[in-house]
Amino acid sequence: MRAVVLTGTGGPEQLSVQEMPEPAAVDGAAIVDVRACGINFADVLIRLGRYPQMPELPAVLGSEIAGDLDGQRVMGFVRSEGGGYAERVAVDRRWLLPLPANASFAEGAAFPMAFLTAWIPLTQLLKVAFGARVLVTAAAGAVGTAAIQLVKVLNGRPVAAVGSEEKFELTRSLGAVEAVTYDGIGELEPVDAVFDLVGGDVFATSLNLVKPMGTAVAVGYAGGLWQDVSPTWLVGRNIGVHGFYLGRLIGRNPDLVEQAARDVLRFWEGGVVRPIVGAEFPLEQAGEAHRLIEERRSTGKVVLIP
Repeated sequence: MRAVVLTGTGGPEQLSVQEMPEPAAVDGAAIVDVRACGINFADVLIRLGRYPQMPELPAVLGSEIAGDLDGQRVMGFVRSEGGGYAERVAVDRRWLLPLPANASFAEGAAFPMAFLTAWIPLTQLLKVAFGARVLVTAAAGAVGTAAIQLVKVLNGRPVAAVGSEEKFELTRSLGAVEAVTYDGIGELEPVDAVFDLVGGDVFATSLNLVKPMGTAVAVGYAGGLWQDVSPTWLVGRNIGVHGFYLGRLIGRNPDLVEQAARDVLRFWEGGVVRPIVGAEFPLEQAGEAHRLIEERRSTGKVVLIP
């Protein structure tokens, strides 16, 4: 079968299409014919050699897919093993969900990781109150667009922070009550919560906006690792900070993740939310897809189509 192989760390040229052995259905796994595979920023970090848990190279990346299984349309994630940038992949049946009837395969590949990464912290860590102002950073990306929609579902008021003004329209169309670039975060009115996907200076600036008894959740570090936060500073501000890492949670509390997947899927099936697909590329252009994400030019989920 054809698959995109990461041969070493470095630039997008490290990704190339090669013939690979067929996946094995060990431990009852299902072999899914992949029709679309989502690219996550973690894939870019792996390619750059900057991910905390680097796989052994060469490797086939890709942790979320949509495709065909015995005539049924499914979507799901491949956990930490990767392998989604391919024509076929082995998936634990536990982590497969039905693809809604009117959804495209590309939308299916854009759904699992993005919506779980937003839904679990927004419901388990933040407890969004009615009318709460929630600042979402990287709000035009796959997880950010999911978070904006889910804050609305929870009756909150999402505030979007993005890298450029060109991304304002997308975030507002999804329900953001305000939109600013990262340089404008400090000018915002205080917020009840922060859902941060950027890290670095953006996270530090966002913390200053949190109201007393509010909470910030650190989820991603596309803009650099987080600065240390002193408990003394948190106590003085009467605020809290949580961290969230879906990959580790799947291993330590799979029952919670499985239930969350089925809970959030109902909102999509009911037409309340939808995954945003920003671009689609064939396997042969995986490097260009990575470049689009790395250069911060993408919106929504970037998807590979075998």
